[in-house]
Formats: sequence, structure tokens, C-alpha cells
Amino acid sequence: MTTLKAGDKAPNFSGTDQDGKMHKLADYAGKKLVVFFYPKASTPGCTAEACDLRDNFERFKANNYELLGVSADSQKAQAKFKDKYEFPFPLLADEDKAVINAFGVWGPKKFMGKEYDGIHRTTFVINENGIIDEVIEKVKTKEHAAQILK
Repeated sequence: MTTLKAGDKAPNFSGTDQDGKMHKLADYAGKKLVVFFYPKASTPGCTAEACDLRDNFERFKANNYELLGVSADSQKAQAKFKDKYEFPFPLLADEDKAVINAFGVWGPKKFMGKEYDGIHRTTFVINENGIIDEVIEKVKTKEHAAQILK
């Protein structure tokens, strides 16, 4: 799956959020950035993960972190997800999978014996200089903030 690892330069991504606002890596220079990829907005695991990050948002802010969620959902689906759960961070609607592919999180998955291609739930912690500090591939949806804010 992802070939990016700690110490690598983060991909110079750009993507549009739920409100049509563009986000790119350069926007976050001087801050730590958590980019979390999730399979589908408003599904149980993705909701648990995003709500855990929301509930710990003040801790992230206090530690100079910005958060950015990414999935291949439409802007409309991302806006609905963000509004319903009052997420204080943007959600990129990466329908063309440009950001997803840049980070290498799209690929074969298995669910109930069936194989299909999809987004692997993966989080990248990027430092102030645009270097990946950590790649979390075994995301605990209900305790994800604790995995990042050790």
C-alpha cells in the first residue's frame, strides 16, 4: 500500500473541501498537519474516528496541529457529514482521487470475503517543514486522537 514513511517529504497536494475552498500543503507551513484518510463519510467507523478527533480538537490546536480529513466523497456528502457532526476541521472532497493517490492510500481491500479497491484508513502526521513524522496505518477509530497526541 502506501510507500510513504516517516522522514519522507509530504506530497505537495491540493484539494477542494466541502465548501469549495482549496487546500494545499503550502497553506500549512509552520504548523503540524494531520491528514486523515477515511473510506466513506457518515459510515460508523469513519464517524467514530472523525468524532474522536473533533472531541480532542482543542488539544490539537494547543499543540499547533491543523486537521484535514480526506475521502472520495462528493462536496455535498462531505458538507452534510461536517454539518451533522459539527467538525471544526475541513473535509476534502477528493472525487478524482488526486490527493488519495498522491499519498498512496488507494488499493485492494477485503471485506466479508470480497475484494475491491478502496481507501485504506491511514493518517499522516506532517511536521512544520512538510516532512512526514508518522504514518498510522492501524487506526483505532474510537481512540485515534490518543494515537496521534502521545
